[in-house]
This record gives sequence, structure tokens and C-alpha cells, in this order.
Amino acid sequence: MNKTLILVVEDDAPVRNLITTALRMHDYRYIVAPNGESAILEASSHNPDIVLLDLGLPDIDGVDVIRRIRMWSNMPIIVISARSEDGDKIGALDAGADDYLTKPFSVEELLARLRVTQRRLSIMQADGAASVFVNGRLRVDFAAGCAYLGEAELHLTPIEYKLLCLLARNVGKVLTHTFITQNIWGRSWDSDIASLRVFMASLRKKLESEPDSPQYIQTHIGVGYRMMKLD
Repeated sequence: MNKTLILVVEDDAPVRNLITTALRMHDYRYIVAPNGESAILEASSHNPDIVLLDLGLPDIDGVDVIRRIRMWSNMPIIVISARSEDGDKIGALDAGADDYLTKPFSVEELLARLRVTQRRLSIMQADGAASVFVNGRLRVDFAAGCAYLGEAELHLTPIEYKLLCLLARNVGKVLTHTFITQNIWGRSWDSDIASLRVFMASLRKKLESEPDSPQYIQTHIGVGYRMMKLD
């Protein structure tokens, strides 16, 4: 039996049955929640490894569920929703979702997204024993999951922290939009690149004393981003 525990938050019984059948056939453990309030309760009680979350829930919106979970946990959240507009995707990602899958979806794609997320979890766990990254006044403590600028802790969203870690582990190297989005969300679509720009702008505001003249994160227009190595 796969040790990964999945929380499936879906009020539509046929869709929920499709997802749970696929999980069961591939030896995943899972628990289910038919609405937002029960999802938050199950997440806090069982601490699942990954959450599969519908946005159109009968009691509270899925984006609110994301925000409430993010108040206390960085557990990966994959949104599965019929909402296909870029604004909906960016809104969910801004709230703290890690990935976004649009209905209708194939079981094969869902399983692929889960495998990508599992690989990221494995990398993050392996990095838990890594040394602290220091670059100028920036310090990233991978084991503690915290980042500091000087003596002040940076209050980052889960996606901002993942971006910072990815850039830190590749300091001095230009990372393309495709490389970054594939590592953060497991894919590279136009909407993901738009989301990346939003997150990067927000990260810079917290990291740079002068965001218009960045010291740490350099933009390579049309290509990607690079963390500069400081003395």
C-alpha cells in the first residue's frame, strides 16, 4: 500500500467516485470530504500528504478552504475545478494552491500530477538535512522551512517560499519560465507563466529594498529569472 494519504474534497458523487477508484487502483490511501468545513476538519485531524480540492463546494468556496488551511499548514493542495478562467486559476494559486487541474480531466493526468507532487515532497524531505543557504543578508533555513533577511523573518506564502528555494539551489544560474513552472506546478502553460510573474513580483517586494532595482533576483526578459550571487 502506498504510504501517501490523499484527502479528496469533492461534493459531486460521480467525480468523487472516479477519483477514489483511481486512487484505490493505484494503492493510494485516501479520505473524503463532501464540503469545505469537513475538509478543514479532516485536514487538521489526519494531516494528509496531499489535498485534491474542488472549488465549487456547497458550503464555502474552495479558495476559502485553501486560505484557512494555509493559516497552519503547507500541505500540497491540487485544485480540481470546472472553473477554467485564468483569473480563477491565479486566485487559487495566490491563495496557496500548488497546482490546478481543470475538469473534465483524465485519470492519467491526475495520477501524473500526484507523482510530480510526491517527487517534490521527497526532494523537500531530503533537503531537510541540507545546510542553510546564505547569500548577502538573505538566509534560507531549509530544515526549518524559514527565510530571513538580516535578523527579520520573511513572511512568505508557500509558493513564494518554493520559488525562493528553487532560485537559491540554482544561485547564479538563469532558470527559464518553463523550468520554474514545471518545478513549482509540474507543468508549463501560458497561465502558469502569468501566475509566476505575479508570485515573483510579490516575492521581490518582500526580499528587495528597491524592487525596481533588484539586488537578489534578476529578470531575463522573455527567458526567466536568476538569483544573483552576492559577496
